[in-house]
Amino acid sequence: MRNPKGRAQPNDLSVGDMAQRAGVAVSTLHFYEAEGLIQSWRTSANHRRYDRRMLRRVAVIRVAQGLGIPLAEVGKMLEKVPMEGAVRKGHWSDASEAWRGALEARIAKLQALRDQLDHCIGCGCLSLENCPLYNPNDSLGEAGPGARRL
Repeated sequence: MRNPKGRAQPNDLSVGDMAQRAGVAVSTLHFYEAEGLIQSWRTSANHRRYDRRMLRRVAVIRVAQGLGIPLAEVGKMLEKVPMEGAVRKGHWSDASEAWRGALEARIAKLQALRDQLDHCIGCGCLSLENCPLYNPNDSLGEAGPGARRL
């Protein structure tokens, strides 16, 4: 993202302002930028500036991270949302559609954990062979004896 005039614009944010508004450290913004998740531009005085649209991207990244979604997956989703130009509702809809299946699967796994965890606490079996959470239907046993997860 390059400001053609090389001057800060009224709607742009300095790195400090961006970090404060987004609720993250400046180093976090630098990391996200290095990973290609957000981008900035430089003034003629070499000061880093962010378009306010990057705030929404940082918010999505933070929520996804809080849910345990790896940054690589977040990056793939954000590829569908342009960094420059107008960002429309359809861009975000397309991006979220790509995640829908994975999120539904994650929700199902979390619900299964919630529903079966109390059984595990009271069960005391410590059986990897019978555990419905760790080894559903003894699927690991189908591959033969010995360790299956490394």
